[in-house]
Amino acid sequence: MSESKQGARAEHGGMIIDADYPGGNIRVESINGDVVRLHPDLRDTTTWWFYWNFRVRGAAGRTLTFVFSGQNPIGVRGPAVSTDAGKSWAWLGADSMNEGSFRYAIAPGRDEVRFAFTYPYLESDLRRFLDRCPGAGHIENAELCVSRAGRRVECLQTGPRGKGVRGRVALFCRHHACEAMASFVLEGVLEAAVSDTRDGRWLRRNVAMLAVPFVDKDGVEQGDQGKNRAPHDHNRDYAGESIYPEVRAIRELAPRWSEGALTLGLDLHCPWIRGGAGAPGDNEQVFFVGGPNQVSWARVQVFASMLEAGQRGPMVYSPRHDIPHGVSWNTSSGTCGQWLASLEGSPAAASLEIPYANAGGTAVTPETARRFGHDLARAIRQYLEEKAG
Repeated sequence: MSESKQGARAEHGGMIIDADYPGGNIRVESINGDVVRLHPDLRDTTTWWFYWNFRVRGAAGRTLTFVFSGQNPIGVRGPAVSTDAGKSWAWLGADSMNEGSFRYAIAPGRDEVRFAFTYPYLESDLRRFLDRCPGAGHIENAELCVSRAGRRVECLQTGPRGKGVRGRVALFCRHHACEAMASFVLEGVLEAAVSDTRDGRWLRRNVAMLAVPFVDKDGVEQGDQGKNRAPHDHNRDYAGESIYPEVRAIRELAPRWSEGALTLGLDLHCPWIRGGAGAPGDNEQVFFVGGPNQVSWARVQVFASMLEAGQRGPMVYSPRHDIPHGVSWNTSSGTCGQWLASLEGSPAAASLEIPYANAGGTAVTPETARRFGHDLARAIRQYLEEKAG
């Protein structure tokens, strides 16, 4: 038989294509010789989205062409590829693709290769980070809540408790399950905050920091898009009664934990797949997304100016790419960033968008994203040091 039936798993001539592992996502339409036709599995996402993550087994020595139907879900640096069962990944490169397709020569003797839209980041990656981070002993790994599917949702805390706190910072990630590059930035912030450096020592002494690394924990592990879910996604769950247990828990915990004195709140995201050059909210630049609270947005701009002035890593941020509320597509309401800005005292609070693959010409990788996280941590120190001074 020359073609497989459409599904999340397909077999043909000894080759198996599937996504049956944490973070996996694909629908295989057909296999005809060495040509595989497929598309992302949208699940409960109500609009087209572009996350996918699948593996190929039993195709050693073959050169395969993968053709996506419909819109092109391949990023500007091609797919991410792993030859060690997802432990490490690398961009295949733009020259590997042609619009909505890419080719890959599987080495002789190679039993399995995984391909993904971006570098994945799962609970197993967080565990590895906490195991290897030299200052991880300063990070408390508590439980925020239990997800709908019964998964433990992590809530990380570091810094002082009680008297002596000079600032409180809340960080959130993966309101949209597929936005994995933002997780490496969060790693970088935490790594810097517990490091034996000037920034780390000051932050540990003076700043209480709370981080929720997987707001949509089920979506992350299940390989969902997570964006534009029906009836709404996690980042549109902050107006009215929340339907997701993670958001309910955040809305209960954050005001109590911050004691009415939240200084800075950042919700880390990734934007659209590509494009938008020269416009506010350029999808291949780092940018802040403002809310309607102008007092909070003015404070975000002060923080952003410190980030720009003090950055040292290869991923460069410039305020000219920020998108204030009411500009272009930034007209929505009920988001995490907007809710944080509405808390007592109108703290500096916004979404921060991290490109999936290309940031102003710099490749976005775990290493460059972590280094941007270090820059964020330095800006947090400078911002809070100035406010406290």
